[in-house]
Amino acid sequence: MSGVSGTPQDVDIDIAALFGSIWRRKVVILLVALLMAAAALGIATIISPRYQAETKILIETRESVFTRPDKVQGEDKSLDPESVASQIEIISSTALLQDVAEKLNLRERSEFTKDPSLSIPFITSPSLGTVEERVIRNMRDKLKVYRVEGSRVIVVQFSSKDRELAARVPDAIADAYIALQENAKLESDKSAANWLQPEIEKLRKSVKAAETRVADYRAANDIPVGQNNSTLATQQLSEIATELSRVRASRAASEARAQSIERAIAAGGSINAIPEVQTSSLIQRLIERQVQLRAEVADLSTTLLDNHPKIRSLRSQLGQLESQLRAEASKVLAGLRTEGETARLREAELQKEVNRLKAESSRVSEEEVELRALEREAASQRDLLESYLSRFREAVSRNNPDYVPVNARVFAKAQVPGEPYFPKKLPITGAAFAAGLLLMTVFTLLAELFSSRAMRAVRPAPAPAQQVVMPVAQAAARAEAAMESKAPMAPGHPGIATDELAARLINAGASRAIFVSPEGDEGAAAAVMTARTLADSGLRIILVDLTEGSAAALPML
Repeated sequence: MSGVSGTPQDVDIDIAALFGSIWRRKVVILLVALLMAAAALGIATIISPRYQAETKILIETRESVFTRPDKVQGEDKSLDPESVASQIEIISSTALLQDVAEKLNLRERSEFTKDPSLSIPFITSPSLGTVEERVIRNMRDKLKVYRVEGSRVIVVQFSSKDRELAARVPDAIADAYIALQENAKLESDKSAANWLQPEIEKLRKSVKAAETRVADYRAANDIPVGQNNSTLATQQLSEIATELSRVRASRAASEARAQSIERAIAAGGSINAIPEVQTSSLIQRLIERQVQLRAEVADLSTTLLDNHPKIRSLRSQLGQLESQLRAEASKVLAGLRTEGETARLREAELQKEVNRLKAESSRVSEEEVELRALEREAASQRDLLESYLSRFREAVSRNNPDYVPVNARVFAKAQVPGEPYFPKKLPITGAAFAAGLLLMTVFTLLAELFSSRAMRAVRPAPAPAQQVVMPVAQAAARAEAAMESKAPMAPGHPGIATDELAARLINAGASRAIFVSPEGDEGAAAAVMTARTLADSGLRIILVDLTEGSAAALPML
């Protein structure tokens, strides 16, 4: 028997064959995709449309300059991100949703009373619950509340089969939220007023008792109040000290004037230049008379001698006038001395009074330690009372339902939607058609790969065929070798390549082939490679490996 080539061959995917299979089945692929698109369109048409609307709420401080409390300073903490997140939880709270459900009578709508667990039996809880619970659950499923990133805007979205209801529910939720905030503020102001009123009454009694203790302590310790809220002893001490300084200055001035007059009299000099003498009207008249007599003496001295009786009379009058002037100066001196003595006595009395007031002031200062403590207690109680009264007036004035500024406002009401947001028929149909094309294409490719029709052998470079000597030929050769050679030996068969053998079997119309591998690894390998080539060509192959260990056939398992 002729031998076959034992060269191993690899298998690769034929891309052209794969795409050819898709092209051959293009009608089926398109029909399936169209059927899926039609089914999706039908389902989208059957499904009840859902409409969606949204309301926008802005969180901001709405206190005006007329209603803002005077003591409110700094940044409003109700506008930070945490507070806005808290407002979102309030908007989606069960209590608020229950109020909206009752206001809109949602329990009468089947859309809100059905339980979602009925649509997926054996998966979700079969418990229906009460009607109110089902309404709240359905409202939560259709409600979406979120904050716009980087702002204090809260968006309330709601979806429903009824387009008008889809717009009414978010507006009702926003209104209920604003009303809830107003009621909370009114309740807070009312609670503050109710709490402050009895506290104010208690403080009034406390202030009265504290002020009574202050007054009783003043009376018991003789600490009267003077001007500028100072003690009377301190005020009197200040006044007496001022008077003492004035009296001392007056006494010193009187003594100085008296000394000047006394020196002038003792020296026998003129006393006309002394201010106190000049201020005396009598002395002024005497001085005028003296001047007049001296003028007459001077006038008569031109015609009369010094011993003339008239001149002597005039000079005698001048002497008398001088004596009168000195007597009057002595009187002025005595008056100044008396004034100085009086001032000295007054000074002594004032000094005694100052000493007494100093002692009294010292005593009062010691007593004022306790008095100031009582006054501080009374002042603190009084300040607290005034603060409570101010807050009470604010709380009462703000407890007016006609004007309640809350930190939120609705700046965008929900509009009735014109088109449903679900289902979108065109996108759903297009997606179903694309999915059908993709699924059928993948299915066709997998079927072609599993059928091995898209597999082809990788043909290596041609190699010289190896001659395989069959056992029958070997036996014949040994028989002929035992005999004497009478004729030349016939040459061996050149051999047949595995590709050529496969081509012959296919051309002959064979659909099945049985291979029995001969002894030897080379023969078994050649049989295996030939069987693989024929299997790749579409033939059904049975390989019987008779070699010891079946080393060549094991890789095919």
